[in-house]
Amino acid sequence: MGGLDALRQFSLLQWLREERQSRKLILFIVFVALLLDNMLLTVVVPIIPSYLYNLDESADAVRNSSLLHQQEPPGSFHSIVSLYDNSVKLSGFNSTTRSADPVPPTPASSELIQNSSDCPRSSKLLNENVKVGMLFASKATVQLLTNPFIGPLTNRIGYQLPIFAGFCIMFLSTIMFAFSSSYALLFLARSLQGVGSSCSSVAGMGMLASVYTDDEERGHAIGIALGGLALGVLVGPPFGSVMYDFVGKTAPFLILAFLALFDGALQLFVLQPTKVEPESQKGTSLFTLMKDPYILIAAGAICFGNMAIAMMEPTLPIWMMETMCARKWQLGIAFLPASISYLIGTNIFGTLAHKMGRWLCALIGMVVVGFSVLCVPFAKDIYGLILPNFGVGFAIGMVDSSMMPIMGYLVDLRHVSVYGSVYAIADVAFCMGFALGPSIGGSIAESIGFPWLMTIIGIVDIFFAPLCLFLRNPPGQEEKIAILMDTNCSMKTRSYSTQGTYYQGEDMDPEYEDYD
Repeated sequence: MGGLDALRQFSLLQWLREERQSRKLILFIVFVALLLDNMLLTVVVPIIPSYLYNLDESADAVRNSSLLHQQEPPGSFHSIVSLYDNSVKLSGFNSTTRSADPVPPTPASSELIQNSSDCPRSSKLLNENVKVGMLFASKATVQLLTNPFIGPLTNRIGYQLPIFAGFCIMFLSTIMFAFSSSYALLFLARSLQGVGSSCSSVAGMGMLASVYTDDEERGHAIGIALGGLALGVLVGPPFGSVMYDFVGKTAPFLILAFLALFDGALQLFVLQPTKVEPESQKGTSLFTLMKDPYILIAAGAICFGNMAIAMMEPTLPIWMMETMCARKWQLGIAFLPASISYLIGTNIFGTLAHKMGRWLCALIGMVVVGFSVLCVPFAKDIYGLILPNFGVGFAIGMVDSSMMPIMGYLVDLRHVSVYGSVYAIADVAFCMGFALGPSIGGSIAESIGFPWLMTIIGIVDIFFAPLCLFLRNPPGQEEKIAILMDTNCSMKTRSYSTQGTYYQGEDMDPEYEDYD
């Protein structure tokens, strides 16, 4: 009975009010935001190539039909191919001519018979590379342009408003994806997603860095948050391909929109994004951080590591349709090993990278990405993609889980400990990979082929890896080094709250500061 009474007295709203200052709840909100963002990012990967191909096929069929009617003289017969009883019917009479009869099919009927196969035409698939690549790259390009404004903005108004604005924009983008039926509207929805993703990722990472000030704790927390990103990447492609194949294009996006409403309600109640809370100190300018060579090396590792999978997203499904005659659901399942291994990698190396050295973790990860990508074109069927894709995902998990925390550490070591701008740079690097990857990758795959595309990015990653050696012992300000290296120092941990800034330490009482 006591347990039942306790259950009746338990109130979710009361618990949320009590836990509003909890760092774990902040971490959960960022986790869910990154999860939904990357589910929407990847759910379109198996859907868009096939959907655009079908749109183009329908448009060509209508165009050819109209041309055929215009060219036919009056009173001519129309031949209709029946794929069910292997016959050709003449629309001018109530007669059916068997395929064995000497009535030659017209060019239109021959094309229809050819297209009745499950395998799409190779010539048309090559033309899809650029269109799909540009559509995929639009999100990252817009996000790339938005990030430099979001980073400094979080320093002025805090993190709650930008992350909630990101939810609103993401919800609108998801609804547009569900009901768009043209390339232009899909392109607009994908671009709009870039604005929302910029708000969510920059504000989310900056919020985590501000509440987890200890370097090891921060690495662990960011590893968990990247686990949300990894889970979105993991679930997105297979979820999208299965739903698209068996239910339709609209269903997966409506489900994502419903999940986004849950995250928005949680943000609205916990973060209360109606209050403006600027940082207590002025952070280093974005341009000063961009001139820091160590930050640039870390950003470069994030960019080139993720560019490998970004180049594969638009080109691998088309290559599979062309060489393996892959079905719709297989186009998303092919990315499953990479997604699972990325989830494993970010969770393992979120903590392990701090112990083994984050520079070493990133170096090994870049080399493994390169060699794994080089092996992808050797696959003869979907099973041959399992091992290379697993290596790609695991290695990118190593790079991301080591470089994201090191960005915050470099700011602590060499600049002012305000994190909005540095995580804007990290997100810019991430977006450059996903902007340049699909756009350039689609053009290269169309020009010289998918195998050469994988060879180029693999070699680039391997040659970039030695630069991570410079992150082994970056120089910093002497007084900051003393603080960061003094393990006996009772460092204050700042917890983010809507009423003010809550400090906690070993021998410190909680205190509140009002920014009003």
